[in-house]
Amino acid sequence: MRHPLYQFQYCPICGAKAFVERNPKAKQCQACGFVYYFNPSSAVACFIRNARGELLLVRRGKEPAKGTLDLPGGFVDMFETGEEAARREVREETGLIIPDCHYLFSLPNLYLYSGFEVHTLDMFYECKVDNFEHAHAEDDAADIVILPPERISPEAFGLRSVRKGVSLYLAGLTSGK
Repeated sequence: MRHPLYQFQYCPICGAKAFVERNPKAKQCQACGFVYYFNPSSAVACFIRNARGELLLVRRGKEPAKGTLDLPGGFVDMFETGEEAARREVREETGLIIPDCHYLFSLPNLYLYSGFEVHTLDMFYECKVDNFEHAHAEDDAADIVILPPERISPEAFGLRSVRKGVSLYLAGLTSGK
């Protein structure tokens, strides 16, 4: 797999077109000496469960994978923790306020944004609420889908890391972990 730095030709500090590969993870400007290590962006994805054990999912309203199932989530903003991002993204996409949210696991991902492959580290959280009474689709979510875990199929999710995360989560539920 080719490292995404191949797409960068100009130094972000001085603008020189002398930005060359230093090693497989970095480029260095031959004009000013700046070294840039390209690292993944942080993102969150949230499993939201109610007191009945149902999960709240969203239908993607935008590309990539428009129309497929997804977990509420998105990119972590600057100066924001993963937990803050999880709560914000859930509120933005569903209108729900999340009192209980905890980290589960992470998966690497490639997210196509405006023709550019963004390398992400997707952090999965489990969020609990009493009910979904006030949930409604907003922002990137086109629709709210509420299902019991046994009716959820990972293949219905359009994003690769979310599909894998759903598989891991559902396997944990059935094994009692």
